[in-house]
Amino acid sequence: MSYSKPWTSYAEQLDQLIERGLRVEDRARALDYLERIGYYRLSGYWFAFRERSGPVVLLNEHGSKPKKLKVERIPLESFRTGSTFQNAVDLYVFDKQLRLLTMDALERIEIALRVDISHTLGKLDPFAYLEPALFHGDFSGKLDRDSGLSRHHEWLGKHAQLIGRSKEEFVRHNKSKYGLPLAIWVACEVWDFGTMSTLFGGMREAEQDAIARQYSVNNGRIFATWLRSLNYLRNVCAHHGRLWNRNIVEQPRLPSPAELPWVLAFENNQHARARCFLLLRMTCQLLRVINPRSSWPQRMKAHLRVFPALDHIGLNLASMGAPQDWETQW
Repeated sequence: MSYSKPWTSYAEQLDQLIERGLRVEDRARALDYLERIGYYRLSGYWFAFRERSGPVVLLNEHGSKPKKLKVERIPLESFRTGSTFQNAVDLYVFDKQLRLLTMDALERIEIALRVDISHTLGKLDPFAYLEPALFHGDFSGKLDRDSGLSRHHEWLGKHAQLIGRSKEEFVRHNKSKYGLPLAIWVACEVWDFGTMSTLFGGMREAEQDAIARQYSVNNGRIFATWLRSLNYLRNVCAHHGRLWNRNIVEQPRLPSPAELPWVLAFENNQHARARCFLLLRMTCQLLRVINPRSSWPQRMKAHLRVFPALDHIGLNLASMGAPQDWETQW
């Protein structure tokens, strides 16, 4: 298929937005933002300002009705009355700070969980990560039909790459003094969040539960889904992705409200479970254990309170999945 969209100047891009109903109060300033941030990055923020169609039944790829009807409101080209270019910029700036604050917390969580995992497994064997018998059978013994490898084999391959390309002095020192393999309490320092969360997901239930209970989650399998979700969150933030209203693909399982009362607000709310506020609340839960004196919960709460004033176009913290009484539960 040939690409039909022509190149357009910044002025033409802005004129098109104005024609569609987006109010521009300072043209020079708006052009400056288009030049520095780019039309398509900003479009992710003004997308939420667009008008929606009436209910539409979505057909399958052959044009016939699916067995289970899916009804949606399709975004239109025109913008809701009252939408401004500055609204989109304000939302962009809010989202940028949201990502920076989130990354600050996730860094501390990643480091703490590395210690938890390496200390727990290291007690069993200094090289526990090499031993299939020290992991759950589905992780270490179940072979993929295409590759013929277990997930443990795949994890070891990724781990070896991280060790091999590391330029850290502690890796060089341990290699020269003790050789390979590295003890788990050394090797864990090269893990990224994904490598760490994958290994935790492959651990035996007893070891998972022991770590999870430190964070007031009794079931280690549930906690494993938390780590997968937080790894997804970390990747969104690290790649400068839009976060505030993103549909969370890697959704976590939740313990019962009897175990953690704050999960009640999310238990039967599919919208809230698919938005980032739930992951931020999980982050707060972990950080209060890791560093009880941290100011992060207060800083994040203060930031959430300054969500841009967008009620005139129907957007607020509920768009992020925040419950109405989120401040009392934070």
